[in-house]
Amino acid sequence: MIEHEGTEELDQNLAQGDEHQRHAGVAELFATLFRARVVPHRGGIHLHCREATGVAPVDPARRTGSVARGHNVGVDQAAVDSLIALLDLERIEVNIFRGNSPDEDRQRVYGGQVAGQALVAAARTVDCEKDDEGQFHVHSLHAYFLRGGDPTVPIVYEVDRIRDGRSYATRRVQAIQHGRPIFHLSASFGLYEEGFDHQFPMPEGLPEPESLPGFKERMEPYRDLVGDWFDRPLPLDTRYCGPSPWERKAHLPPYQNIWLRANGKLPDDPVLHICILTYASDMSLLDTTLQPHGESFAMGDVFMASLDHAMWFHRRFRSDEWLLYAQDTPSASHGRGLGRGLVYGRDGTLVASVMQEGVIRKMRPGGGS
Repeated sequence: MIEHEGTEELDQNLAQGDEHQRHAGVAELFATLFRARVVPHRGGIHLHCREATGVAPVDPARRTGSVARGHNVGVDQAAVDSLIALLDLERIEVNIFRGNSPDEDRQRVYGGQVAGQALVAAARTVDCEKDDEGQFHVHSLHAYFLRGGDPTVPIVYEVDRIRDGRSYATRRVQAIQHGRPIFHLSASFGLYEEGFDHQFPMPEGLPEPESLPGFKERMEPYRDLVGDWFDRPLPLDTRYCGPSPWERKAHLPPYQNIWLRANGKLPDDPVLHICILTYASDMSLLDTTLQPHGESFAMGDVFMASLDHAMWFHRRFRSDEWLLYAQDTPSASHGRGLGRGLVYGRDGTLVASVMQEGVIRKMRPGGGS
């Protein structure tokens, strides 16, 4: 399975009762949110065309702006560009692609990275040579995390073209390392069409994202614990409407709300926006399952690992504009927790739904689970 939030290190090294170690989970959160380090950008990305043979340059004029990001906008844009490059796969054969991981001192590959790259691989085998309204788009994915990913070697993505119909296309993707599958994804693509339309309303009474402290503002008290991670640029801007995982010290209701967006401008490619939301969706959902129990991974005494992940994409959106990730947890039992998320545009439009189950275990003194 893919270790969620780097919890294998917690499982091995953390013991109950040591306050410094209990807060070491804060550093693990940084390791996830800053997963895409600033690396030389490869010049652009072309995610959505069938069997793309190269990388199409991104026209800066096609980048659309959004709300100002602050004084680090240039640095954060570089982090966003690195995330874009991370999702840009190399085609090595028909239906076979290769992806890499950031050059970091990590023991496991972040699950959202594998999911996002696998979805890119699937999308590159689907016909998009139609006008905008007739273009296939991904409307759902279902995935299983099978084994921990090795960040020191490339990941090979093998795509099976299960079905190409007039209205729907289905793809199955296996992510492989060291000759074994580490991740499995099925994705369905369909056409936009007119029909019935309804949605759950967006939660009301939540603070606007601009009124909430940014991630680094909230993490300032823990700066000494996270070391160099604190000064790294952020590809994602995440703002909690309530207590964040590293601030929780009491039993809380089984839900939380988070504003998020890419921390810079993105090209107009709709597949890229979907893949970046897929990348981000694995980042906090399982944390919700601990809230009713007064626990948090940042306390350093809980083992967490993603098992499966499903998403449905309902309407168009941009990942460089504010999205509300409304999360709750219907159940936890038998060492597993279930998280559910609804993603809204700022105007209240429901754009995506997410479900995830994962292992959640109280660690024994000495670090075992």
